[in-house]
Amino acid sequence: MSTLPAPASQPPTWRHCRYGTDPATDPVGCRGIHIPGHNSCLAHLTKADRAVYLADLASGADIDLRGTPFVPALLDALLKALRSTTERPLFGDAQFDEATFTGGAGFGRATFTGDARFDGATFTGTAGFGGATFLGIALFHGVTFTGDAAFTRATFTDTTDFGGATFTGDARFKGAKFTDTTTTAFDEATFTGDAQFGAATFTGAAGFTRATFTGDAQFYGATFTGDARFGRATFTGEAGFNLANFTGDAQFDGATFTVTPSFGPLVCVRQVDLSGAVFGAPVAIEIAASAVRCVRTRWESTATLRLRYATVNLTDAVLSSPVAVTAHPSPFTTSARTVDESMLIAPGFDPSVRVTSVQGVDAAHLVLTDTDLTTCLFSGAFHLDQLQLEGRCSFARTPIGLHVRLHWYKIWLYRWSRRRTLAEEHHWRAEEAGNRNPAPARGWYARTGLDDFGRAPEPESLAATYRQLRKAFEDRKNGPGAADFYYGEMEIRRHDKTGTPRVERILLSGYWLLSGYGLRAMRALGWLLATMVLTVGLLMAFGLPPAPGPTQQSTLTVRPTGLSTAPVGPSGAAPGDWLTLPRLDRATRTAFNSVVFRSAGEGLTSVGTYIEMVSRFLEPILLVLALLAVRNRVKR
Repeated sequence: MSTLPAPASQPPTWRHCRYGTDPATDPVGCRGIHIPGHNSCLAHLTKADRAVYLADLASGADIDLRGTPFVPALLDALLKALRSTTERPLFGDAQFDEATFTGGAGFGRATFTGDARFDGATFTGTAGFGGATFLGIALFHGVTFTGDAAFTRATFTDTTDFGGATFTGDARFKGAKFTDTTTTAFDEATFTGDAQFGAATFTGAAGFTRATFTGDAQFYGATFTGDARFGRATFTGEAGFNLANFTGDAQFDGATFTVTPSFGPLVCVRQVDLSGAVFGAPVAIEIAASAVRCVRTRWESTATLRLRYATVNLTDAVLSSPVAVTAHPSPFTTSARTVDESMLIAPGFDPSVRVTSVQGVDAAHLVLTDTDLTTCLFSGAFHLDQLQLEGRCSFARTPIGLHVRLHWYKIWLYRWSRRRTLAEEHHWRAEEAGNRNPAPARGWYARTGLDDFGRAPEPESLAATYRQLRKAFEDRKNGPGAADFYYGEMEIRRHDKTGTPRVERILLSGYWLLSGYGLRAMRALGWLLATMVLTVGLLMAFGLPPAPGPTQQSTLTVRPTGLSTAPVGPSGAAPGDWLTLPRLDRATRTAFNSVVFRSAGEGLTSVGTYIEMVSRFLEPILLVLALLAVRNRVKR
């Protein structure tokens, strides 16, 4: 690219005119380059010499008029000389570095077949380049446009550099085409008036890094084939990117949007990067893109992010007011037309929105609607108990089917209870299994494909995350959702060998085994049924006398001192006689009465009495656990 011109107080690098030199006030004088064979610039030649110079020019000639001061009449005479054989002024290499154009400068429909250099030039009136064609490089580095700059439908086919340019009036680039495959640079340019790039086409990268837009910046319908770089740009007025299309990345990292009420709708095949951007006013952001990166983005007012196809990263975003992230159900529409999403409609693209991280975010101001949270990282977020989850927000699930773990002396079979889980639990379990590569560990997936490949959170932190999200579900009367996260919290505590005491882990293991922490009704009912079947079997074998009769018998004993009696309990059935229908009926009634803590009034042996006591203790507990599990699963 080019470099900024020397300060006006220093002489230029070429032999210059020096017209009007004053040792006290202007030691440099006119900066116009000498016309070959003369000691003056074109502006200060005699009329006769100027006429000879212009007469010698032909269409397509190379010219070197650096530093020359132009007035409209002089520029018109030059353009007329270069229009000798064509309707359009035709330049070869054109050097206008540090030239000054007082009044209007009409280069409209001019064609520059060579390089066009305007570095450091000054346009005090309207700069008219509408319909101009630049076949070589076009350098406007550090140019000052005091009036309007009109480049409407201009074509730039090679390197284009407006870096550091100042546009005091409106900058009109509507319909302009930048077809160079490298970079079109507007870096550090200042747009005091409106900047109009509607329907402009940028074939290569477009650089607006650190550009300042004081007026409205309109990129309505613009097409960016390469990367669009707006990093650290400042938009004091509205920033209009409606119907803009980005084939590469759209980089707005560190940009400042002061009053922008809406951003988009726009389409980006790759990533829209809003990391570190600042939105100072309420804004509606509408983006259809493969990824939207909002790391450390700051919203100083309310915001709504309506997204499609996007994977969203909100790590360390600063939310001063409510910010909603929602999956838009249908293509975006404007008053003009429907946004074309054909670039995104391909195998592997899904219109759903996936949030990958809310780490470091104050979730009290965050609303997630109809988003996929399967791979979302929550650890490190604040006020997760106040997070609002609306619509259908999906979480990761436990592995399905049977999973086998082989050991040198035994085989373990696993079948995980179906529930919603956090991605962090998957990562933690995969690490616990000693598997930190992309292959899943017994169905749990390891931490891959994320910006941060650090270790999974500690169990204590993970349990706290589950606890806060459970409260968020409970506050919104979502019992089933809260139940899954309570189950997850208990599971982490049960497996936490560092933060959970051994006795507590034993109790939690029993609670899990009997009823799935009071959430698995079928498990508790299964244990209840198994206990009743065991009770029936034991009563038939050892607890019931051969036939129903009085619960107590007496024996008569003859002693020297007289007769005495002693009670004798009923005896069990003889081997081979206990498996009968009457005994099954009596044992079943006894077992069922034990469930409701009642006695069936059957005559029992001493062993049978103890069997009934144990069943009357265990079976009601299992029934209560089953009823509690049913209630926890269906309440709302």
